Amino acid sequence: MRVAGLSAVRARAKPIHMGHRVQELVGFIAAHAIWAGPIMFLVCFGESLAFLSLVFPGTSILLATGALIPSGAVPFWPVLIFSMLGATLGDSISYYVGRRFGHSVEHVWPFARNPHLLLRGIKFFERHGDKSVFIGRFFGPIRAVIPLAAGLMKMPAKAFWIANVTSATVWVPAVLVPGLLVGFAAKSAAAANSCIAFALVVLVVAGGIGLGLAKRCLRRRQ
Repeated sequence: MRVAGLSAVRARAKPIHMGHRVQELVGFIAAHAIWAGPIMFLVCFGESLAFLSLVFPGTSILLATGALIPSGAVPFWPVLIFSMLGATLGDSISYYVGRRFGHSVEHVWPFARNPHLLLRGIKFFERHGDKSVFIGRFFGPIRAVIPLAAGLMKMPAKAFWIANVTSATVWVPAVLVPGLLVGFAAKSAAAANSCIAFALVVLVVAGGIGLGLAKRCLRRRQ
């Protein structure tokens, strides 16, 4: 009974500890806005790299950073652009590792201890094909594994890059927008209404870019 109770306490303590880390990093970003872009690059890179994503609460940090933007504590464009670049690079490295080393990645952490993670990514790719890289960006638990599986399954590089860039272009604004809404709502109702309009514009533009690039890819492959 005591062992079970101790295990329960540890299970609850771990998220709290991770939450403190997120708060500390976001606090550092707020106090050192000049580093916001590079830090978000590393955060989104770690979130998207198959071998680091399990220990990187990138989505939570991106959401919290978005909430700081309306107050002017953090600049919008550096956060947006650096986050997209980090997400794109993380997926691309995962893809090329899978393409270069194949099934030998099964013997590397975290897949050596959690083989089901890679298996889920492979099954997802087998079900959805080339579009899995785009779709998978929005599935948190296996987001970073799918590019690795795509490389392992020898997805054509051109198709991968288009899916990689377009998904990052849509995913980053989609995660930032809820944080922006919270930040504007904290200022005033009028600012919240302005943020909703701004958020819609950001999502429409990002979605339009992603859709346009995807259609262009499909036309070239036909």
